[in-house]
Amino acid sequence: MEEAKEIEVGETSTSSRKVITFEPKLVIKKGISTLGFVLRLFAVFGTIGSALAMGTTQESVVSLTQLVLLKAKYSDLPTLMFFVVANAVAGGYLVLSLPVSIFHIISTKAKTSRIILLAIDTVMLALVSCGASAATATVYLAHEGNTTANWPPICQQFDGFCERISGSLIGSFCAVILLMLVVISSGISLSRH
Repeated sequence: MEEAKEIEVGETSTSSRKVITFEPKLVIKKGISTLGFVLRLFAVFGTIGSALAMGTTQESVVSLTQLVLLKAKYSDLPTLMFFVVANAVAGGYLVLSLPVSIFHIISTKAKTSRIILLAIDTVMLALVSCGASAATATVYLAHEGNTTANWPPICQQFDGFCERISGSLIGSFCAVILLMLVVISSGISLSRH
């Protein structure tokens, strides 16, 4: 089938035409890289949001039985401090890795930087997982206490504090799941090279 060529004023009759070809492998690689970027972006919100929520948590209440001002801050408990640091470090790394992730969408042949990102992503997954797990034990004790050790639950007095640290844990565990998916998508992307 012949197409009629129209020549406009000032245009030569030997104009070159770009032919766009559809390569399924390239589309899949770019799709996986785009998915990795989106997952990484959501993980940024999970880690930084959890670190900010936990890091700004404090509550003061007056004990009516002893007439004493009681305070609860995240910095009173080392596991919660580790949680904040772990999420902040992972969130900072994820923010810094976003431009590299964009580069992977554009250039699908970059292999070395993908390997480096995969290795650091795995370390960040372990860091956030450890921080969330350590904080979970402390939050459990805050909610339930331990009768054997004679530790009463503090959430009866500090309900706002406990709600906030529990919400922060939820965000962090969501970030752990997102980081797992980032590592899986990075592994799939590397296996397609």
